Amino acid sequence: MNSFLSLRAASSKSLSLPTRFSSSNSFDYHPTIYALSTKLARSAIGVVRISGSQSEFIYKTLTRAKAKPKSRVTSVRRLYSPTSGTLLDECLTIFFKGPRTYTGEDLLELHLHGGTAIIQSVLKAIKGLNDPDQGINIRYAENGEFSRRAFISGRFDLTEVEGVRDMIDAETESQRIAALSSLTGKLKDLFSSWREEIVKNVALLTTVIDFGEDHDIEEVAHLFQDVDQNIQRLESEIEEYLKRVQGSEVLLKGIKLILVGPPNAGKSSLLNYIANQDAAIVSDIAGTTRDIIDIPIDINGYKVVVGDTAGIRAPSAADTIEKEGIKRAKQKAIGGDVVLIIIPVSEEETVDYNDLLELVESLKRENKELVVVLNKQDLLTQTEETTISELSKKLNLSPEQFKLVSCKTGYGMEDLTQQFTNIFKKISLSDSADPIVISERAQDLLKNDVLYGFSQFKIWKENEDVVLASESLRQSVEGIGKITGQAVGVEEILGVVFSSFCIGK
Repeated sequence: MNSFLSLRAASSKSLSLPTRFSSSNSFDYHPTIYALSTKLARSAIGVVRISGSQSEFIYKTLTRAKAKPKSRVTSVRRLYSPTSGTLLDECLTIFFKGPRTYTGEDLLELHLHGGTAIIQSVLKAIKGLNDPDQGINIRYAENGEFSRRAFISGRFDLTEVEGVRDMIDAETESQRIAALSSLTGKLKDLFSSWREEIVKNVALLTTVIDFGEDHDIEEVAHLFQDVDQNIQRLESEIEEYLKRVQGSEVLLKGIKLILVGPPNAGKSSLLNYIANQDAAIVSDIAGTTRDIIDIPIDINGYKVVVGDTAGIRAPSAADTIEKEGIKRAKQKAIGGDVVLIIIPVSEEETVDYNDLLELVESLKRENKELVVVLNKQDLLTQTEETTISELSKKLNLSPEQFKLVSCKTGYGMEDLTQQFTNIFKKISLSDSADPIVISERAQDLLKNDVLYGFSQFKIWKENEDVVLASESLRQSVEGIGKITGQAVGVEEILGVVFSSFCIGK
C-alpha cells in the first residue's frame, strides 16, 4: 500500500491533467466503483451506489451542477446523458463525504425511478465516464466490494462485515437478533476484550523473559500462576461462548420439527394449521402421507422446518410403499430437534401404543424434545385430566408433555405454539440471552488457534518453559486477530509492559 501511494504521489508531480478531471489532483489508480443496490426489476425506486474519489465527478457530470454537492443533504436533481445530453431521470441524490461513510470513501447514492430502462440508462451513463487515459477509473463493483472497502478503510472489522451478510440473509426475527450482535459491533468489542486480556498475559510473561534476573524463583512462579489462572478463566468463557454459538446455529438452518403418529391422527391438518396454508394433503383414507414432506415456516420469529411423515401403524395393515414410509418416519424422528407425537383422542382403539411406546423410548434415549399432541379435542368424551393421565402412563411420559388441541376449532393451538417457542429458546440456548451467530471461519479460529494456543500454554507452563508458553499465547492473540482482521506486533506488547507494570527502578 505504501509503494502504491508513492507511485500516485510521483505521478502527480510529472503529469498535468485536463480540467475535466476535477475531483482529484492525480491519476486515480484506485477505481471508483458503482453498482445497483436493488434488484433490476420494475419497482418504485432503484438505488445506485457509487464509492470512490470520482463520486463527486460523476455527480457533477450527470447533474450538470457547478457547485460541489453538500454532504449528507438530499436533493432532487435531473440526470443527463454525458454523450447525447438527453434527460435520463429526475431522482433523489445523496452525497456522503469520506471518511465518515460506509466504505470510508466519498459515497454517492442515486435514488432513481424503478423502471428497468431508466436504471439501465443511468448505469450505462456512469460506465461511459470511465476514461483511464485521463486518469478516471470507474468500473462496476465486484460482489461484496463495498463491504470489502469498508473493512480495508477500518470502518468495520471482519465480524461486523460478516454481520452485514447475516443481517441480509435473516429470514426470521430470531435470525435478525442474532445477526445484530455482529452488525452493531458487540462481537468486535467482545473479541477485542479477549485479545487485550491475552496480550496483557503475554506481557506478563515477557517481563519474566526480559527481566527475569530481577525476580527470584518464587516471584516467577507466582507470576506464572497468575497468568495460568487468567488463561483458565478466558478458556472457560470462550468455551461457553462457543456452546451458545452452536446452540444458535440451529436458528440459521431451521429447527427441525417432526410430526409422527398413527394414520388419520391429524398430522397433515396440524401442519396446514401452523403453516397457515394447504401444505399437505388431508384425507380420511389411512396412509395418505407416504413420504416425508418438509415445509419451512416461521413460528413466533423462529425458522422451523416441519416434517410431515407417514402414519405409524402395524406392518400387517400397510402395503410395501407405506411400510417404507413408516420406516423413514421413525428415522426422521430420531434426526429431528423437536418431535410431535400426534394421537387422535376420539380413535384411541385404533392406535398401536406398543409401537408408539417403542418410538418414545428410542427418542428419550436420544434426549429429543418430545410433545404429545392429543388432537380432535372437539370429539373428546371424557375429561381432559383423565385422558392425559391415562395416556401419560401408557407412553411413560410426564403429563406436562401433553397438549390437547383441535385442528378443526383451533382449541389449544395458542398454548401449543407458546410451548414450541419455549422449546426453541431452550434448544438455541437463547432462553436467558439473545441468540448469537458467528461464521464457521470465526468458530474454527477460536477452536484451532485461540483455544489450541491455551492448551499449548498449559503444556509449556507445566514444563516451566516461559518462552514457549508465551509463544503459545501469541498464537491465541493472532487467532483473534485473524477473526477481526487485526494483527499483533512487538511494539503493542512492549507498550503494555511499560505502561501497565513497574519494571524499572
